[in-house]
Amino acid sequence: MRFITLTGILVFILCIGMGSGPPETRSLVVKDQYHGVEVLDAYRWLENGNDPQVQGWSDLQNAYTRTRLDKLPFVEELCKRITGIESAASVSYTSLAWRPGKLFARKNQPPLEQPLLVVMPSADEQDAERILLDPNQLDPGGTTSIDWYVPSPDGQLVAVSLSRRGSESGDVHVFETSSGKATGDVIARVNGGTAGGDLAWLLDGSGFYYTRYPRAGERPAEDLDFYQQVWFHTMGDSIQNDRYVIGREFPRIAEIILEMDRQSGRLLVTVQNGDSNRFAHYLVEPDGASQQITTYQDQVVQATFGPNNHLFLISRRDAPRGEILRLSLEDPKLGKAKRIIAEADDTVVSDFTMPSVMVVTPTRLYLTYQLGGPSEIRVFDHDGNRQPGPAILPVSGTGQMVALDKDKILYANHSFIDAPAWYRFDPSDPNRTKAFLATQSPVDFSDTEVVREYAISKDGTRIPVNIIRRKGILLDGSNPVLLSGYGGYGVSLTPGFSAVNRVWIEQGGVRAIANLRGGGEFGEQWHQAGMLTNKQNVFDDFAGAMHHMIGRGYTTPKKLAIVGGSNGGLLMGAMMTQHPDLFQAVVSFVGIYDMLRFERSPNGAFNIPEFGSVTDPVQFKALYAYSPYHHVHDGTAYPATLFLTGANDPRVDPMHSRKMAARLQAATSGDAPILLRTSASTGHGGGTPLSERIKINVDMYAFLLNELKIPYKPQGTQDGF
Repeated sequence: MRFITLTGILVFILCIGMGSGPPETRSLVVKDQYHGVEVLDAYRWLENGNDPQVQGWSDLQNAYTRTRLDKLPFVEELCKRITGIESAASVSYTSLAWRPGKLFARKNQPPLEQPLLVVMPSADEQDAERILLDPNQLDPGGTTSIDWYVPSPDGQLVAVSLSRRGSESGDVHVFETSSGKATGDVIARVNGGTAGGDLAWLLDGSGFYYTRYPRAGERPAEDLDFYQQVWFHTMGDSIQNDRYVIGREFPRIAEIILEMDRQSGRLLVTVQNGDSNRFAHYLVEPDGASQQITTYQDQVVQATFGPNNHLFLISRRDAPRGEILRLSLEDPKLGKAKRIIAEADDTVVSDFTMPSVMVVTPTRLYLTYQLGGPSEIRVFDHDGNRQPGPAILPVSGTGQMVALDKDKILYANHSFIDAPAWYRFDPSDPNRTKAFLATQSPVDFSDTEVVREYAISKDGTRIPVNIIRRKGILLDGSNPVLLSGYGGYGVSLTPGFSAVNRVWIEQGGVRAIANLRGGGEFGEQWHQAGMLTNKQNVFDDFAGAMHHMIGRGYTTPKKLAIVGGSNGGLLMGAMMTQHPDLFQAVVSFVGIYDMLRFERSPNGAFNIPEFGSVTDPVQFKALYAYSPYHHVHDGTAYPATLFLTGANDPRVDPMHSRKMAARLQAATSGDAPILLRTSASTGHGGGTPLSERIKINVDMYAFLLNELKIPYKPQGTQDGF
């Protein structure tokens, strides 16, 4: 049981009864020295999430937050509206995998808490779909989720990583496709938080290579979430007989992706050094011999097998937007690779988490190109000659591509107002054909349009801002605006569909998304301009976007709200401390706020390549200059703030949200609430049950509508509800 003192409970009840602010937080100042600079930390004691007193403090904060949010007058109506949207029979399919005669997919089927794993003969035969694995049956509480899955080459078996409560700590289980029965092969600690995990089958399905983290006794306790390696398991054999393959020479913060060549049986091992966007590539022969073919300095950011014993590579050496190389595996020395596609004005997408942005078929090469936010698919032959490609929705994002038979593919496409759908493309028939895997939107966006405008950052850089608005909107400053951004890790914010955005639009709001430096929208130079000692550019870019929305007449500071998560949560923290007068309210998810202590968290080492380290005097200076936690000033009237975090977050330690909330509550001179909501059953966001997602959205929108003083307009039976 969590420890909450009787005195604490009585004090809290008294405070609530008197209508005062949040529970008081004790201050225990710790002094640190960094390169001759003394730094004070009053809330170091809140870092230890296992401390019963910290847990009790979090419980009191949750109770206080509930008293503020649950009493808002329109919560019940808003809850009905959001539940209706999120729970509607709006089936969607993600993470497709094709094996001869079998199409696997994760199926989101509200009101089920978690997606299912299903299989069907093809995208055209959805009526023949079968449920292969239902996590909702494994765990009626809805907290067990599928991290990822990999079918065997013949599709007879499928390996699935399962984790609980948003932890992303996944164990692999193997199931028979025909019956859905477990084979009994279970591998622990294959998947983790930032580093993830992966698996690749032998061609005959008799075994598989897999990533795994150290087990108890193999490493000191503080290293059990690091040192990811590759091992091999033979089906039906004891895991005690599994053999080590490669990885002892990899960095402590290695992140690994595996790919099996379906012709030669070679294994391609892609290793990222933390979240650095620097990669090394290794080949493992069927006999176990291995060789390194690229180093972290070579700037090859993605590789995949092609026919005729070739590898296709995305290289950024002297080409920050990416060029394509072809390398013969007869003599796989990088210096002998042939450039087949030169760097273009647009950016070749490289996404470590989604290798399918480059797909090779028998005669075609499919590449995803980033266009500054929106994306498209371009098609080439294996010599780099441009070929006809699929049609793409305007201002849209292209997601996963799946190679089918011959040169056909399925590809995902969606926009801010067009629900996701899968389309089939066949080079012999360039007209795209919508597959029977389209999502039926539970809301109607026909009265809405998307425009792209450009804000001007502090140094004159043009920053794209995607604006979702009602047609015929008046730019008279009266519109509530909800603006978001990210700006980090080379991640591109592409157009994405969210039905619940309708809630904001129908209340008269405008939704805006800024493509900031630090992302990958315009290549690696755009990323580097917003990382390490250049991080302040990201914050200046977002401030420019806020000024743009105000200057163009969309809104005023009193009608402007901002939202972001993770690295975007850091962005929210910087906006609170650098521009507290520029907006009215902020919602910040699972954010990083103490930039002098982040690298001490269990997962923090993975983020050093992006943010820097306090051990470097130049990087310390930059980190300290913007660290949100250290720039909260007593006596400042801070905007209304809602922090949301998950107790099981493996990527960003919830201590950041605890410390930042405590510091703001103590410092603010205004009446705007500073609220902290900690979920005991979630982590960084992955695997969050549907019911919890609904609660989060209700809390967020209720908070924002109230703080921006927007009277809720009931929607009745609009959109079919």
